[in-house]
Amino acid sequence: IGVGLVGFGLFFLLFGILLYFDSVLLAFGNLLFITGLVFIIGFRRTFTFFFQRPKLKGTSFFFGGLIVVLLRWPILGMLLEGYGFISLFR
Repeated sequence: IGVGLVGFGLFFLLFGILLYFDSVLLAFGNLLFITGLVFIIGFRRTFTFFFQRPKLKGTSFFFGGLIVVLLRWPILGMLLEGYGFISLFR
């Protein structure tokens, strides 16, 4: 179930970007991606991954971008999420 949710999340993110940053598709893709991540590695491990002390800057940018996308500012939100994603997974 988790891999399917992550796959659908990435599909909706890509489709939202291709449709000129459609905020509804981007928000739905983000929520599916995070839900799928929780299903794959579990809630506790997901929480500890995102909220480690050295990764708090990346986490704040990632979730801040998610909130900005939900508030219908998709381009700014995706830029914030992109920086947060790079900062989290480097």
